[in-house]
Amino acid sequence: MQPLLAIAWLTWKAALRFRLFLVVAVLLLGAVVGLPLLIKDDGTARGFIQIVLTYTLSAITALLGLSTLWLACGTLARDIEDCTLQVVAIKPVARWQIWLGKWLGIMSLNAVLLALSGGSVYGLLQWRATRLPADQQKILRDEVLVARGSAKPAALDKEIQAETDRLLRERLQKNPGLKADIAEVRRQILEQIKAEYQIVPPGYVHEWEIDLGSMRGVTNGQPVYLRIKFNAADRSTSGTFDGRWRVGVPRKTPLWHSEVMSLAPDTFHEFQAPAYFDDKGVLTVTFANANNTALLFPLEDGLEVLYPQGGFGLNFMRGVGIIFCWMALLATLGLASASFLSFPVAAFLSLGVLTLALSSGTISNAVTEGTLMGYNSETGRSGHSAVDVVAIPIFRGVLEMINLAKNFSPIDALSTGRSVSWEDLARAFGQIVLLLGGCIGLFGIIVFSRRELATAQSQ
Repeated sequence: MQPLLAIAWLTWKAALRFRLFLVVAVLLLGAVVGLPLLIKDDGTARGFIQIVLTYTLSAITALLGLSTLWLACGTLARDIEDCTLQVVAIKPVARWQIWLGKWLGIMSLNAVLLALSGGSVYGLLQWRATRLPADQQKILRDEVLVARGSAKPAALDKEIQAETDRLLRERLQKNPGLKADIAEVRRQILEQIKAEYQIVPPGYVHEWEIDLGSMRGVTNGQPVYLRIKFNAADRSTSGTFDGRWRVGVPRKTPLWHSEVMSLAPDTFHEFQAPAYFDDKGVLTVTFANANNTALLFPLEDGLEVLYPQGGFGLNFMRGVGIIFCWMALLATLGLASASFLSFPVAAFLSLGVLTLALSSGTISNAVTEGTLMGYNSETGRSGHSAVDVVAIPIFRGVLEMINLAKNFSPIDALSTGRSVSWEDLARAFGQIVLLLGGCIGLFGIIVFSRRELATAQSQ
């Protein structure tokens, strides 16, 4: 470990010599303190959290991520170009030890900066919370400054796919000519089946079943929160829609009925209800549509049950831990690029890869549609080209790798009072640091070990 720690200390000295540590620390503290002062919240718990937690953590992640990439590319590439690393390489230190020592130095810098900025956010959050009205402080303690587990209704993908295949076979038997455009026909049938599972017509009820039996810490009848979202087929004069909610099953469990709720569409709503589940641990939630228009509850986020699982302090630390895993991946990416490229080119490549990761929505749309041509509104069909045969499988593989790192959203979880579990943190470490970072780091170490350092000045 002595060579690794020596290289790490040299990385620290370089960062201090060029004032990088101090500049980044000042920028981070400015983001933590400056944003809440410049952008005023609306006095509600949600507005307060949006400013103090969401914006500040997002700014910290962006600033620390860019500085990590810059330092990772510069500390290795510049040392090679300035002949500093040639002096170190002739000593009894292996190339892989130099590479890992640089990584340890960068990550120790990140650990200090993230602890400093994260601690400032936590302290500011606790102090500013005392300035909210009493009712908003209660909402903050019950719905945000907690760690809440999440449970959703069972996925209906298999049932939807089976019903789609059955109706497709029936249509093909009646009209064999549809085989020429079977993919489009199947897509239309799939959307129709999904609509049947999501739409609540006027005067009808919709029922969800959520299994809480395996959720530790949930006792029968304790308060939980129902988080709902719906879309409306038409507009209403008031902009809201009425409905009543019920929790429980008649003659099986106690029942809870809500008053008539007037809620706005296209946004999330949360309200408290008792967890009256049956002897199998199944919580039944029923909604009655009291409007003259149909309402649509999306399969993905139409209904969610949130229940208390722990305190905010440890939850915040685990969320910051996932951000630290992201920084580890960016440090690995920067060092791997600098292992065989000059500083400007390595920085350009790293930023290009980062931009590609942030553009995963476009890649996902192309994979979903199966083409790069997009959807043609005039013909009502998706275009296709010969490039799709090669590009779509590549995009699918790239998307899988990107999702290994992007499937974690600690900032969103913290701002909505959701639990970031130890399992989430361990999975993030495994997928982001060990799997993705390990593969990229192994490539960087191999390339760096084979590189002729003496020829770097002539490139």
